[in-house]
Amino acid sequence: VQLVESGGGLVQPGGSLRLSCAASGSIFSIYVMRWYRQAPGKQRELVATITRGGSTNYADSVAGRFTISGDNGKNTVYLQMMSLKPEDTAVYYCNVPLAIGEAWGQGTQVTVSS
Repeated sequence: VQLVESGGGLVQPGGSLRLSCAASGSIFSIYVMRWYRQAPGKQRELVATITRGGSTNYADSVAGRFTISGDNGKNTVYLQMMSLKPEDTAVYYCNVPLAIGEAWGQGTQVTVSS
């Protein structure tokens, strides 16, 4: 499975961004997709999860502001981020657990600053 993220950028506090993660390869094996983020000097943090059936889960720090969704036809998962805060600044990564190991995208930078 190969993952490619896009959609990051610079946004002012209170603004919005939508990240995309396009999957290719052995996508039939995908049963859950996740978004992580890693801020400078901090550990990688799980942000949101979506299952093939559409169930979602969020970190407390983003619940109510971020929405994860999927488009099975495009093999793409999205992360809609609203009311962004400076503390949301991080590199955001897409992740897929596999039968053996896991797949990661290259990451996309999100910077929230005025």
